[in-house]
Amino acid sequence: MSLKRVLPLAALMLCTPALTGTAPALASPQEEAASGGPLRILLTNDDGYNAPGIRKAFERLTAAGHDVTIVAPLTNQSGTGTKMMSAPSVTVKHPEPKVWAVDGTPGDSVAFGLAEVFADRAPDLVVSGTNFGPNVAGLATHSGTVGGAVAALEHGVPAIALSTGGVSAPDPVTTVNAMGPTLDFAVKLIDRLRSRARSGPLLPQGVGLNVNHPVVGADGKGTAAGVAATFQDPQTILEPDFTDAGDGTWKVTVKVDLRPAAKGGDVEAVSAGRIAVSPMNADWNTGPADTALASVLIAGLRP
Repeated sequence: MSLKRVLPLAALMLCTPALTGTAPALASPQEEAASGGPLRILLTNDDGYNAPGIRKAFERLTAAGHDVTIVAPLTNQSGTGTKMMSAPSVTVKHPEPKVWAVDGTPGDSVAFGLAEVFADRAPDLVVSGTNFGPNVAGLATHSGTVGGAVAALEHGVPAIALSTGGVSAPDPVTTVNAMGPTLDFAVKLIDRLRSRARSGPLLPQGVGLNVNHPVVGADGKGTAAGVAATFQDPQTILEPDFTDAGDGTWKVTVKVDLRPAAKGGDVEAVSAGRIAVSPMNADWNTGPADTALASVLIAGLRP
C-alpha cells in the first residue's frame, strides 16, 4: 500500500527495543512470546481459507513451533484491499479445529478473529498469506493480503503480509513450489524479530512488513539471491483497457505495463530474484514534511 511513514528496515530491526521504550514491570502476553515462548499467530489471506498458500503457511509455522489459527475468507477475496463489508450479519464456518472461514474480506476475517477467536487476548502476530502472486508496487495498494495485515495493525497487533511471485503473470506450478522457500524465509524472519524484540513487542507500534518472495529456478524451488529492505515502487504495473460493446457495457482487459523499476524499490528487488521486505503502516499519513507543505498550500484560504 502507498503508506509513506515507514522506517528503513535495518533501523527497524536493530532499534526496536529503543523505539518501544521501557518495558513495563509485568510483561504482556506479546512480550512473553517475544522473549522465547511459542507465538500465538492468527493466519489469514485473501485467496480463501483452503488455498494452497495459507495451508502451506499453517503447516510450516506450526512445524516451527507456533500456535497457529486460520481465520480467513470463505471464498477468494483477491483485490479487495482494506475493504470491510460492514454488513448487519456475517456467515462464519468452523470446518475443523484451528480453522475459521468468514464470508467476507480479509479485513472482516481479521476483525472477527481478534474480536471472537482471540477474544481472551490478542495474538502475538498476524500473518497474511502467503499470497498466490506478487504484491509489489500498485498491486500492494489493492491487495487483500496486505489489507488483512493493515486490519491487524489498526488494532495494534504486529503483522506481516507474505506474497509469492515474480512481476509477470504467475505460473501455477512454479508459484506454488516457491511458496516453500517463501515460508522458510518467513520462519527465519519471525525468529529474527523475536531475537531483536527481546522483552518488547515484535515490531514498533503500527508498523508491519510487506514481504514479497520471488519465484526462483525453473521449478520455483530455488533460493533467492538475497534479501532487500525496500519501499513500494510508485508504479501501477497493471493497466486496464476498456472497449465499448455498444450495449451499455464495456469489455475490460488488463495487461502488465512494467516501467523501469525505482532504485531501492520492491519491483527492483523481486525482478533481481531477491526477497523484498517493505515496512508499512496502517494509515495514510505521509510525514511531517508533507504536512508542512499542505500548510503552505492552504495558507490564506477561507471557507
